[in-house]
Amino acid sequence: MRHRLIASLALAALVAPALLNAQAGRATVRGEVPAVQAAEFIGREATVCGEVSSARFAETAEGQPTYLFIGGAFPNHPFSARIWGRDRDKFEVDLTSLAGKTVCVTGEIGRANNRPEIVVRGARNLRIG
Repeated sequence: MRHRLIASLALAALVAPALLNAQAGRATVRGEVPAVQAAEFIGREATVCGEVSSARFAETAEGQPTYLFIGGAFPNHPFSARIWGRDRDKFEVDLTSLAGKTVCVTGEIGRANNRPEIVVRGARNLRIG
């Protein structure tokens, strides 16, 4: 009887964190995800890393976003990061200067134009190098 109780408690300790993540509606991916694999984790919180192939400030587009096309140049990129114009001043670096650099972005992986994307809202969600 005592062994069953211990086994049940151990199982509950293992299962509880997974249930909490599921209840929160968002599971977190541990470790870094290569840009080419980001599509496998749509809807999950993750850190996606790769080389910025090109960066573009869409000054005349609604919301004035800056795009970091990671893992390939637009329109053949497997992943992108979007920084809205209203958030651009939260970064100490010129975002368009990141082409050729390796970056990691953290956030929920969504989908834009049928490709995985993270909207980066602040400097803490962007790591360079």
